[in-house]
Amino acid sequence: VQLQASGGGLVQAGESLRLSCAASGFSMGYFAIGWFRQAPGREREGVSCISKSGDVTYNTASVNGRFTISRDNAKNTVFLEINSLEAEDTAVYYCARVGLRSRFYTNFSHQLYDYWGQGTLVTVSS
Repeated sequence: VQLQASGGGLVQAGESLRLSCAASGFSMGYFAIGWFRQAPGREREGVSCISKSGDVTYNTASVNGRFTISRDNAKNTVFLEINSLEAEDTAVYYCARVGLRSRFYTNFSHQLYDYWGQGTLVTVSS
């Protein structure tokens, strides 16, 4: 089982970015996926999650309205679109798989997730 996050980079404040999380070794369509981020000197926090079919999504309040999570199960990929980037969005972004098949949580407790991608760095320049 592997998750590969990509799409990060250096962007200007106000711009948009789309991150991808590609899965291999399992069928992503059976699992909810979450996106997390870790800013320098801060704990890793959950920002967005999506149910296995994509019909239910949840964003943490701090990013609601700017972050959009989506998925393409045929391509075994989950996306995170970030609009109106702010300097405070600078972080390493990780995707992770919910450990229990078919379950969906709005709780970003790390113990609910069993596999994590390696992270992709987003740097927002103001």
